[in-house]
Amino acid sequence: MQGRFLDGRSARPLPAQVEVDGATVRIVADGRSYAWSVKGLNLVLEGDEARLSHRSNRDARLILPEAEWVRIGGDHIEAIARHRRRVETGLVVGLTAFAAVTVGFVFFGVPALSGPLARATPPSFEVGMGRNFDAQLGAAFKRCEGREGQRALHDLGKRIAAGTDTSFDIRVRAVHAPMLNAFALPGGPILVTDDLIRDAKSPDELSAVIAHEVSHVEKRHVMQAVWRSLGIGLLLDAVVGGGSGAGQQAVLLAGQATDLRYGREAESEADARGQQLLQKEGLSSKGMASFFARLGKGDGEGDLATVAEFTATHPNAARRARAAKAAEKPGAVALTPAEWTAVKATCGADEEKLIPVIRRKFGLGR
Repeated sequence: MQGRFLDGRSARPLPAQVEVDGATVRIVADGRSYAWSVKGLNLVLEGDEARLSHRSNRDARLILPEAEWVRIGGDHIEAIARHRRRVETGLVVGLTAFAAVTVGFVFFGVPALSGPLARATPPSFEVGMGRNFDAQLGAAFKRCEGREGQRALHDLGKRIAAGTDTSFDIRVRAVHAPMLNAFALPGGPILVTDDLIRDAKSPDELSAVIAHEVSHVEKRHVMQAVWRSLGIGLLLDAVVGGGSGAGQQAVLLAGQATDLRYGREAESEADARGQQLLQKEGLSSKGMASFFARLGKGDGEGDLATVAEFTATHPNAARRARAAKAAEKPGAVALTPAEWTAVKATCGADEEKLIPVIRRKFGLGR
């Protein structure tokens, strides 16, 4: 039987003489002989042609009229189809198993390893990462203008951080952001949103939130969250193809704003440690319970009617309020009346006019 043969080295099809000898397809083309076992054949029927290839030479092709192939190779067509189905089934099973292992590693292995990985991460690397995140966020969340309030927040953060066992430079600042939240970045920056400052009812509540975020930095929970996000990035790259940048983008986004999620254990640890830090400095730790209690009730006061921004990234607020209440202790107020007034005004529109009023009210010098 006559056919056309492409040897995989040249694009020019060669006239070929073809015959089926038992379980072997014999091809003679351009003075050369080829022997393909039927077991290794791959068959594609296209139009009125049968296109055959063999696993021993995947680039070569044998093209025959379909009717002729059916005539000489009909006994082997079903065997080839069965072999192909076995290969395809094996491929599907293999890919399914690989996907299961990948997903298991991402959602179980990486979270389990995130703690040791975070502790093994060089602090200098975490600081550099934090700078990058901070720069990205700076474009979206503008720093509040109030200098006096920013100074009070910064000093409060330093005071709370003095009791920690960390080498990171804790830097607290207020930002304009459309959410009621506070979040720590890798390496020490802590951002408190204007909505949270506006809805905090006392210095004790605000200092409790800041102490909680300081604890996240000290315990390197931030870096753990980044490592978990890295696992998601790897999964995305596996799905959409390496080098696409999807994984890298996921890691970047995961380090920003409310996408930094911690597990319940980390949140509970930060709550307890935050209260310890406040008590260590002689400050009241009673604000944490009242803050979480109001979040848990969603009592409709101000932006607390839309607490989804905060609770989306934190465990049940009512449960945390009960735990904080059991551990709270009285102490000094974290901010003076003048500092508290300045903090509340720090994200306002006209601090320049307000600060002189504050100074006169509390008898402060220039």
